[in-house]
Amino acid sequence: MKLILKGFLALSLSIAAAGMASAAEDGEGTPHYPIERPHAADWSFAGPFGTYDRGQLQRGLKVYRESCAACHGLSFVAFRTLEDLGYSEAQIKTLAAEYTVTDGPDSAGDMFERAGIPSDYFPSPFANEEQAAASNNGAAPPDLSLIAKARGVERGFPTFIFDIFTQYAESGPDYIYSLLTGYTDEIPDHVSVPEGAYYNPYFVAGPALAMPAPLSDGLVTYDDGSPETVDQYAKDVTAFLMWAAEPHMEARKKTGFVVLIFLVLFAGLTYLTKRKVWAGTAH
Repeated sequence: MKLILKGFLALSLSIAAAGMASAAEDGEGTPHYPIERPHAADWSFAGPFGTYDRGQLQRGLKVYRESCAACHGLSFVAFRTLEDLGYSEAQIKTLAAEYTVTDGPDSAGDMFERAGIPSDYFPSPFANEEQAAASNNGAAPPDLSLIAKARGVERGFPTFIFDIFTQYAESGPDYIYSLLTGYTDEIPDHVSVPEGAYYNPYFVAGPALAMPAPLSDGLVTYDDGSPETVDQYAKDVTAFLMWAAEPHMEARKKTGFVVLIFLVLFAGLTYLTKRKVWAGTAH
């Protein structure tokens, strides 16, 4: 059964990809984005029993801080929640203190700045959206707190039917990973890229975006010996963003499993009770 499902899934993906490629190549038709389908990466948190890899999440946080934080905020994530990643209270206090947070008003009614504390949230790199847009070619970088759940590519029919059986729920992470690794200088002749934009066939809103490739080999130094490559950086920061968007995923999956076991046992007890009650009834 699994082989049949995988075969149908692969076939449907091929058909969808071929259809999108054909639409993109047709100069007279309406272009459809993304030009290429996101890659289905291998995630530790995938499936009904998936869990987060704490080491990967810590690496992802490091990639975010050293490569993404200059432009993208994480405004819905509190420093104290980093305890879930395996950091100690002292480490969280040290990390939070590296950020400057606007607080107030004080007794004089003025706002002031201070070092961050664990109860604070990651501060935005810009004072407001207008400043963010002015600093990035007119396009304000999105906040990344919920990006892994808010972004994704619809897989269409019949793929979404098989997703029910395979428990696929990683559309957002697959999209982010593909986008981060999808920058290329090989622009098709039929694609027009605006000046100041960067071609990426995985971008869901057009052929190019204002953000240049944020990752490069050797950009971030890992302490655990993991490969310092664009592919590894992309997987790590994507996993971290998935955790940021759904930090209670593991608890949800455990609860769901317990509920399913309860429902199965309850159904069995109900059936046995029914047979017991009606056992002496004459036919």
